[in-house]
Amino acid sequence: MDAYQHILLALDYSAHGDWVAQRAKSVAEKYQAKLSIIHVLDNIPIPDTGYGTVIPLAQDSGYDLLEAEKAKLMQVGEKLGVAQADRWMIWGSPRQEIVQLAEREQVDLIVVGSHGRHGLSLLLGSTANSVLHYARCDVMAIRLLNA
Repeated sequence: MDAYQHILLALDYSAHGDWVAQRAKSVAEKYQAKLSIIHVLDNIPIPDTGYGTVIPLAQDSGYDLLEAEKAKLMQVGEKLGVAQADRWMIWGSPRQEIVQLAEREQVDLIVVGSHGRHGLSLLLGSTANSVLHYARCDVMAIRLLNA
C-alpha cells in the first residue's frame, strides 16, 4: 500500500468531533500527509449571496449563523495546524460535497465520524455510510460510541 498523501477530515461539530479530528491528525502525521478539513452546511438557510455554495472564509457575510459556523471551522483548523487554503465550508448535501471536494483536490483518504446506526436509521443513510459508498478513495469511519 502506498502512503496517503492528502487526507480530508469531514467535520460535523458533534460531541465527539475532537476525537475524530485527532485521529485524522494522527494518520496525517504518520504518513506525513497534507490534511484538509471540510464542513458542509445542510442545516441552516442559505442567505442570498453572490458567491455560490463555497463560502469564502476570509469575508464577513453579516449573517450571524454563518459567522458562528466559520469561527468553529477556523478554530478547528488552527488547532490541527491546517493551512487556511485547505479549509472548506460549503452549502449542500454532505455526501455529495465531501465526495466532490475529495475528487477535485485529489484526496486519497477521507476521515469521517460514524455513529454506527442500525435498523431504520441505517437504511435511511448517514453521511459516513454515503461517503463510504460513493467516494473513489479510501474512507476511514471513526466509530463514535455513545453518540
